[in-house]
Amino acid sequence: MAVMLKVEGLRKYFPVRRGFLQKVIGYVKAVDGVDFAIDHGKTLGLVGESGCGKSTIGRLILRLLEPDQGAIIYKGSDIAPLSQKEVLPLRKEMQIIFQDPFGSLNPRMTAGQSIEEGLRTLGIRNRSERRSRVESLLNRVGINPSAADRYPHEFSGGQRQRIGVARALSVEPSLIICDEPVSALDVSIQAQIINLLKELQSSLALSYLFISHDLHVVSYISDRVAVMYLGHIMEYAPTEELFDRPLHPYTLALLSAVPSPGKEGSMESEELAGDVPSPFNPPPGCKFQGRCPLVEDLCRKGEIALYPVDTEHVVRCWKVVGKRDEQTRRVTTDEPFS
Repeated sequence: MAVMLKVEGLRKYFPVRRGFLQKVIGYVKAVDGVDFAIDHGKTLGLVGESGCGKSTIGRLILRLLEPDQGAIIYKGSDIAPLSQKEVLPLRKEMQIIFQDPFGSLNPRMTAGQSIEEGLRTLGIRNRSERRSRVESLLNRVGINPSAADRYPHEFSGGQRQRIGVARALSVEPSLIICDEPVSALDVSIQAQIINLLKELQSSLALSYLFISHDLHVVSYISDRVAVMYLGHIMEYAPTEELFDRPLHPYTLALLSAVPSPGKEGSMESEELAGDVPSPFNPPPGCKFQGRCPLVEDLCRKGEIALYPVDTEHVVRCWKVVGKRDEQTRRVTTDEPFS
């Protein structure tokens, strides 16, 4: 399977400034050394609590934010060092579907005009041809083409998100970042949008980075899942493997919190104690240490690696894979960001 996108060692630290001279006193470590890959025509689900850095990763991939370190390898080429001018031709190949379907649409533009912007990017200058393409795209996402002249406030939330999907498709992308695309919708509408995304992926061979906090949705649409906490990937595995054999205590806690009425043998709910530490001053060692039921002194030192469970399953916890001796040997002192 060909790799569409590969992220290696991705970091984004936001400076914190104080005082009259706005002196930098530290950094918020929003994304702190992230690695993953998305295969052609497949979906990676990126899941975690609010504030863990999921949306920041999406914007780094699209180069809406500048990465501080790391590689973003798209179709074999690292786009992280490229200037904004050099990235411009790639804009049509990588698109985003936003969480808020109303806020992402210009209220002064009709649905058709919003979609036409992408068609102009493709160089389609003939107005009648653009109009025909707009109607075709609306029809493809389940909107009556006659609605092209209506404004965003005239649509329901689900219809507005369908228009957002049509707008993303207008430039014929290969990769779409889905940033919580159904979290603002009713449950019944969520299912319709997810099924639409799956159908489009099948027919157009699209690749998705699907960002969400909803494990039910992630399990349905994703081929692989990355569990994120405080800027780190804590566990990464094929979807079926992760849900059948979760290993990291954080993954277990997330899964146990998902309601499963009538499901036999479901795990008991594990309520996470404590608060998420500040990304401005994270603890040394494991970032999950303050809430982990398995924590011990060794977890509070150095840097915890991602350990392989098998060829496609890795976990950032030495205890669950029995690597005490190796962890003891590899403990290092964290170096400050420069």
